[in-house]
Amino acid sequence: MNHYALQRLEYEKVTNRVADYAVSYLGKRHVEALRPMTELKTVRTALDETAEALTVLNNGASVPIPSLSGIETVLQLSGTGYVFSEQDFTNIRLFLQGCEQLQTYMAAKSSVAPRIAGYAESMHELSGLKREIDRCIRNGQVDDGASRDLLKARRKIAAVSEKIKTRMDALMSRHRSIMQENLFSVRSGRYVLPIKKEHRKLVSGSVLDESSSGQTVYIEPQEIAHLQHELAGLRAEEAKEEEKVLAHLTGLVEEADYELKLNVETIGTYDFLFAKAKFALSVNGRNVGLNDSGVIRLRNAVHPLLGGGTVPLNFTIGRSHSSLVITGPNTGGKTIALKTVGLLTLMAQSGLLVPADEGSELAVFRHVAADIGDGQSIEQSLSTFSAHIRNMVGILDIADGSTLVLLDELASGTDPGEGVGLSIAILEALHERGATVVATTHFNEIKHFASRTRGFQNARMEFDAETLQPLYRLRIGEAGQSYAFLIAKKLGISADIISRSEQLTQARGGGGADFAEGDGHAEPDCPHSPELEQVLNPESAQVRPEEPQEPSREERRDRRMTSGERQEVSGAGQPSGEAERSEAADADKKLEIGDCVFISYLGKTGIVCEAEDARGNVGVMIQKQRFKINRKRLALHIAKSELYPDNYDMDIVFESKEDRKKRKLMSRKHVEGLTIVKKPESDG
Repeated sequence: MNHYALQRLEYEKVTNRVADYAVSYLGKRHVEALRPMTELKTVRTALDETAEALTVLNNGASVPIPSLSGIETVLQLSGTGYVFSEQDFTNIRLFLQGCEQLQTYMAAKSSVAPRIAGYAESMHELSGLKREIDRCIRNGQVDDGASRDLLKARRKIAAVSEKIKTRMDALMSRHRSIMQENLFSVRSGRYVLPIKKEHRKLVSGSVLDESSSGQTVYIEPQEIAHLQHELAGLRAEEAKEEEKVLAHLTGLVEEADYELKLNVETIGTYDFLFAKAKFALSVNGRNVGLNDSGVIRLRNAVHPLLGGGTVPLNFTIGRSHSSLVITGPNTGGKTIALKTVGLLTLMAQSGLLVPADEGSELAVFRHVAADIGDGQSIEQSLSTFSAHIRNMVGILDIADGSTLVLLDELASGTDPGEGVGLSIAILEALHERGATVVATTHFNEIKHFASRTRGFQNARMEFDAETLQPLYRLRIGEAGQSYAFLIAKKLGISADIISRSEQLTQARGGGGADFAEGDGHAEPDCPHSPELEQVLNPESAQVRPEEPQEPSREERRDRRMTSGERQEVSGAGQPSGEAERSEAADADKKLEIGDCVFISYLGKTGIVCEAEDARGNVGVMIQKQRFKINRKRLALHIAKSELYPDNYDMDIVFESKEDRKKRKLMSRKHVEGLTIVKKPESDG
């Protein structure tokens, strides 16, 4: 699975929340290793097991998961020659007791969770090991009854210790006046008297220690020295016997090493399952249907990392369409919808129940790829566009019929005209490979492409234009608007700037109509190549079957010339210098509304409908569409004076079809698909 996609869809945040519900080191380890699976049967089994675990939580008390404290160390050191301590055996005993409780609990839940209850049946009781630990270890120490020799040694220790205490009581009575305290103590395992430093020579014996102040010395009396040596020997014998007992128990643990490991693995599996179930409980997760045909149907789904009050998402793809283009305003929820679809898909393929209503269905994909965010990297010298392209190269390499592709903000980070063309080509390539694609965009050209292309569908995020509030509801089958001006105004941009923005947009022939009329279909603000125009408007090829081919260099030169210039060229041959000066004069001539111009890189002619603005852009009507084209790309084809009478009303040229039907006073002719009106002939 694509690691970049997991990161962009915040998959790790979900697994971290699941890990918080695990109580054992092994359960947390299982969660850390959790990754989306790609086999339909495996995913189905994992989801059903999590659903059973959730049923157990909903129908009973807390699950008695045994503690694995200290067990990891035992399993690591088993068989290495290491002799386990009393604490190790205490941990083992608690673990075995917990295993017994879990077996009993799951046996009682076999009717509601038969699949996961079967795991407990594979656990081993190890009753013999439990009995032996109970016999030998008590209260964290080796018990006297663990062996006969140990019992004898401890009895002797008790007898000698009693003799020493009797002698010490007698010595305390004798030296009471020179003692710092009226009690004896133990230093390094030996009995001593606390004597004032100035009187230390009055007591025969060895000084073993001195107080921090230096006022007290601790003396081992000579009268009990031989008893102290005897006690030390007995304690060494005791330690030897305890070591024998611990070695005996260690051997039993090593013999049960396989059974212990199996029990531990089972406990880790249960901890993992119930951690997933607890997470599902926290996000109101449910089991969903699965398929491997790319069909996704979500009912009232929510993003698992968002808090309460989230507007649910209803989403469908894979039946009538395999590619969905989502449009709508910024902050309207497009990216959240994209991430919700992707993250819920990853969760389901990981065996996690998803927060969606019953009847929801998700597809199992081999690959989930995402291009979300700008991906800029200073370290790798990647711009926004470069990061998008590098990511798209990887996506195109893996895309196939079992791939979910999520693309956020198509055509961003570069020139809009080129970006739109590149984005549409990528969408076509992904569609040809059979991938399931969900993309977001603000560009009308991509919306138009989706509405006219089989297998594609538009969708929009709803927005209340009156309250200026996004509704966060996805409506499939309709293209949306960006509402850039409204949102900018809401966020604090001044009214003067908003007004100027509308004027500039309308002057460019772009989204002004979109803003004013609210129909979601703005005129394109940049010219397209004939190929892109055919993709965006496939009907145009049917209406005009005789579409002009790309002209040759000579044809383009002839179209740029006036009729007088053609005569000069066809005559005795005009000097090259004069021809160049003629072309320069034609380029410098200011175009007038009504002039017929030739656009060389399109191979088409058009009529000037707007005068040249301050940026050098001229409004041109081409095949009933308005475009803004730089003056340098236009050549005068037929002057206005040759087409229309003097002081002719140019509004007639650009009138609507309905108005033209009403007016039948003048004759007309078509020039490259445009209606050009000629002067009426006089009756006289």
